Amino acid sequence: MKIAIASSDGTNISPHFGRSSHFLVFDIEDGKIIGRELRANTFTAHAKGECRGDQTHEHGANSHASIVEALSDCKAVLCYGMGWRAAEALSHEGIQPVVLGETYSPERAVTLFLEGKLPSAKQGFCGCHS
Repeated sequence: MKIAIASSDGTNISPHFGRSSHFLVFDIEDGKIIGRELRANTFTAHAKGECRGDQTHEHGANSHASIVEALSDCKAVLCYGMGWRAAEALSHEGIQPVVLGETYSPERAVTLFLEGKLPSAKQGFCGCHS
């Protein structure tokens, strides 16, 4: 199984899924982390710099298809913020979106998720354009 973590620096958890420049993808076997890889986020408009405050961009039905495909081998995606459209797209493909309610290292977040002890954010998913 694999679990992805949105990351802006390849080390820490990103404040926002769509704006992260990378994804840390953890390989899990027998409930333990056995490896990890760093994947560049070349899929979301935010990460590619296509979204600016003075512009709007379209969020059509397939706007998240490339990121969902890039993470299709993952069971879950953990981050500190995610738009509801991205969360819906991931969920539709069987990938569990998790917005964290506390600050963790990536390894600790994955471990708590595996143990079923990872609390979710109280406010849930944001209504931003992601």
